[in-house]
Amino acid sequence: MKRLVVFLALLAGMYVMASAQGAVEGRLARLFPAATAFSPKDGEPPHFTAYGANKAVLGYAFYTTEILPLERGYGGPIVMLIGLDTTGHLAGLIVVDHHEPYGDFSIDRPQFAAQFKGKDVRDAFKLGEDVDAVARASITMSSAVRAVRNSSRRMARALLASQASPSK
Repeated sequence: MKRLVVFLALLAGMYVMASAQGAVEGRLARLFPAATAFSPKDGEPPHFTAYGANKAVLGYAFYTTEILPLERGYGGPIVMLIGLDTTGHLAGLIVVDHHEPYGDFSIDRPQFAAQFKGKDVRDAFKLGEDVDAVARASITMSSAVRAVRNSSRRMARALLASQASPSK
């Protein structure tokens, strides 16, 4: 009986891990629809690499909480998965998890993520200027925009600067 319980627990754990992995792959595919493969998360800072045809690198994806773990909204950490293409533009943003106590006043609205697609990491990322405050949750909005700006710039410095070829 104990062996059966242990076996079922292991089986359930494997199912949960497979489901989580499938969710991650689905999110990565949303950020990079042209990708044919993704690397496992690795590197410093931790990231996934998106590959296209002929193993060409299309870009990178990373979780903001792994780059800036102390950036928090009103209700705690805001977990966002961000795609960064090889030219320094955001391929997209997916809000994976956050806890806002006041309902539909937060960054869950699709308009929040949509406004970052194609944005250059060198843009200002100023709330109310080049980023719309799509919600009344000012603490969470400010924190989320800061997390997107700062983590994207850090990733661009770490991953894209090393790819840049000298001019001449």
